[in-house]
Amino acid sequence: MKLQFLGAAQTVTGSMHLLTANGSSVLLDCGLYQGKRGEAFERNRKLPFDASSIDAVVLSHAHIDHAGNLPNLVRSGFEGPIYATGATRDLSNVMLYDSAYVQERDTEYVNKQHRKRKEPPVEPLYTSEDVGQTVNQMVGVRYHQKVEVAEGITITFFDAGHVLGSAVTHIEVREGGQTRTIGFSGDLGRKNMPILRDPEPLGDVDFWISESTYGARIHEPVTGMEDKLMEILQRTIDRGGKLIVPAFSVGKTQEFLYVLFTLNDSGRLPSIPIFVDSPLSVNTTEVFKTHPECFDKETLKYLLNNEDPFGFGRLNYVRSVEESKKLNDLNEPCVIIASSGMCEAGRILHHLANNVGDPRHTILVVGFMAEHTLGRRIVERNPEIRIFGESHALKAEVAIMNSFSAHAGQDELVNYTKTIDSGKLKHVFLVHGEPVQAGQLTEKLAAAGYDRSSIPARGDVVELD
Repeated sequence: MKLQFLGAAQTVTGSMHLLTANGSSVLLDCGLYQGKRGEAFERNRKLPFDASSIDAVVLSHAHIDHAGNLPNLVRSGFEGPIYATGATRDLSNVMLYDSAYVQERDTEYVNKQHRKRKEPPVEPLYTSEDVGQTVNQMVGVRYHQKVEVAEGITITFFDAGHVLGSAVTHIEVREGGQTRTIGFSGDLGRKNMPILRDPEPLGDVDFWISESTYGARIHEPVTGMEDKLMEILQRTIDRGGKLIVPAFSVGKTQEFLYVLFTLNDSGRLPSIPIFVDSPLSVNTTEVFKTHPECFDKETLKYLLNNEDPFGFGRLNYVRSVEESKKLNDLNEPCVIIASSGMCEAGRILHHLANNVGDPRHTILVVGFMAEHTLGRRIVERNPEIRIFGESHALKAEVAIMNSFSAHAGQDELVNYTKTIDSGKLKHVFLVHGEPVQAGQLTEKLAAAGYDRSSIPARGDVVELD
């Protein structure tokens, strides 16, 4: 039995790990790598294996860095099943079609430039047709349902509490008269976050593949997020500015809206307009409404009282480009939530280009920003940033609220690992984290009695015995 780390190894994006046993190959996630443009293009297009050799895919959740390269896998010859929770399947349907649409439009633009320079045309990584086939290959699996995905390999999903439908996967492998168990965290959520249930322990395993996105950071407490948001919002309003929030369309937007809803429900939210400027966020929110089985008790209580946390009074969903452009002409305080979360594409770029140079406004960062992204440069408060190839002075306030993080922090990752018997656990593999984050997490795990851990590099292969 072998495990090969092919993505999100010593970096945060492009989750992809290959498990081989009994002559079968099972892929854990197939995400898009996000980073330097040229490197990302090559890594995403050129799969590190023959796609037709993969027997099945196990998908932890619908975020693009975990699911975004599935249509390319299918386009390249993969014909097997893709196992995911029902909510992940439905979210992936929305997410992947949007991803294909963006790629098709970007390719049209690039090819116009190529024609002018008499260069050969390029093709998108995948098309809407590829997405349709991918969704057809998805198999919905309930939490706690044991399913055989390949010969001698069974999986059971437990709620990861990270995003709607996210799963921690318990994998059981029977080979050569022996049984070995593997846990795969995908992205692990946090306790007491809005909307979703808390992460569930998966039980004891022999090997644990854990994310380490925030392995060196302890998040601000969830309980204080409303007060801090009010402080940031109020001082922005006092300056006559806009609060601009880059947010992932899946999960982060809905969590942020939920907190605004609770502030509105308690009468604390100032009377200003709120705009969700992302067609994908609109479609994603509709999927959320169809999966109450993933919600925590507080959210279910609102729904039972016929209250909609995702559609309260002054909330405006913006679909058309024309409506989006009109927001640039607003000279009054407002909240604008737009994707993409790392500021690498989408309508958020237009809002940033029009507002980062004005000190009245605030850029509120509520999610992780990977290396080499515009979002990271904003977090680092670079005095000059480039948007659409043009330089802009960053004069707007940059506020960071990591209490909104849907990823477990260092203490939460350690505490989750402690639900696994240290006497049974043979090894911990730390993935989905930059080296500094993963490195500090290994030290904390060792101090907690889990001293057999490593940080695999991309391409590393280990024998699990």
